Amino acid sequence: MAAHTSQSVAKAAGDGVGDDTAARGRSRWTDSKAPGGTKAGLRRALATHWYAWTMIAPVVLVLGVIIGWPLVRGIYLSLTDANERNVSRTIGARHIEATYEFVGLDNYVDVLGDPVFLQRLVWTVVWTVACVSITFTLGLVLANMLNRDFKGRAAYRMALILPWAVPGFVSVFAWRFLFNRDNGILNKILDGGGIAAVPWLDDPTWAKFSVVAVNVWLGVPFMMVALLGGLQSIPGELYEAAEMDGASAWQRFRHITLPGLRAVSMTVILLSTIWTFNMFPVIFLLTRGGPGDSTEILVTQAFREAFVSSPRDFAGSATWGVLILALLMIFALVYRRSLRKQGEVW
Repeated sequence: MAAHTSQSVAKAAGDGVGDDTAARGRSRWTDSKAPGGTKAGLRRALATHWYAWTMIAPVVLVLGVIIGWPLVRGIYLSLTDANERNVSRTIGARHIEATYEFVGLDNYVDVLGDPVFLQRLVWTVVWTVACVSITFTLGLVLANMLNRDFKGRAAYRMALILPWAVPGFVSVFAWRFLFNRDNGILNKILDGGGIAAVPWLDDPTWAKFSVVAVNVWLGVPFMMVALLGGLQSIPGELYEAAEMDGASAWQRFRHITLPGLRAVSMTVILLSTIWTFNMFPVIFLLTRGGPGDSTEILVTQAFREAFVSSPRDFAGSATWGVLILALLMIFALVYRRSLRKQGEVW
């Protein structure tokens, strides 16, 4: 009888707890669904986290000014026929109002239907894949080498990081001098060995090889430093245990190093892809898109439309820019989905 009574009391207490929990759940659900629930929640969030909102407000404002407004303006111009002749301008004391008109998606139809777009897109993709894959491979090799203890390791690290410390335009101009067909150091060395001079920047094939080599040289330090940080975060006990189990160097690299670097690798590959896809300085300063237009990528074509063509086509340049942004957004979304399928949270 006592046992029966205690079970009844426990059941009643449990029911009370369940009812109380359900009531709180219904209360929260009702508050969120109430007409003013969303506004009240927003007010509570602002009141609770006002300091955080205050700290990020300047950053949001600056980003809105230097990124948001140009982006909106560029999208708008891509829907017009704006060029050098019909935009607002001031000549002396006379101000001429803008006369360009809204044309809708005509610019996108023209660009996407132009064979030039496909040519630029193909070379841009080839250039990006080549640069990122070579940069990642070299960065991984160097990071593994520098992760070991040996004499003079600090000096080697400083020497390999040096290209990252030098301003990009200085490095490109130095490489342009090295690639000079008549007076460049590389051809002088080849001439000393009895090899004919190589038209590094004058032949389309060699020019493509040259821009890839320079961009790889500039990108390896970042990739190496990032991967080196990832290697140093892998516990050494894993390698010791694998070595005691008789695992070879390749097996340790495959089953410990690569999985341990997955998170870092995915991030640096994404960043490197976006940077390389938009790498204007190397192409423009080294070859100006030449010889002819053999090394022209999408971003340099957008620059050519706005600043080289006559009349300068601002609407066309904006259209190229919006298409570049759309391509990168599509790549980022596909990349994120593939990572989620592999179990990576990003």
